[in-house]
Amino acid sequence: METKMLRWTARVTRVDRIRNGVIRQKFGVAPIADKMREARLRWYGHILRGKEDSVRKIGLNFEVIGRRPKQRWADTLHMDLKVAGVHPDLALYRER
Repeated sequence: METKMLRWTARVTRVDRIRNGVIRQKFGVAPIADKMREARLRWYGHILRGKEDSVRKIGLNFEVIGRRPKQRWADTLHMDLKVAGVHPDLALYRER
């Protein structure tokens, strides 16, 4: 679905059997999963740099009692940090 518009622009169909990675490389477009990871990490840095009593920072550490969903936002975030090779404390130092 994410490369449908790129295929249409390149006038390439699935019948041509050209991989999505090749089409993305041709247009210089990153996979949508990478862009989503980048946005989540940017938002996490924004939250960490905020005031301690802000709603978003309180919500980051909020524990819900009861059954949790299969994967929490924090779990996804920790996975993103590991993939990027970034320590959570680096979000506080924006200049680096």
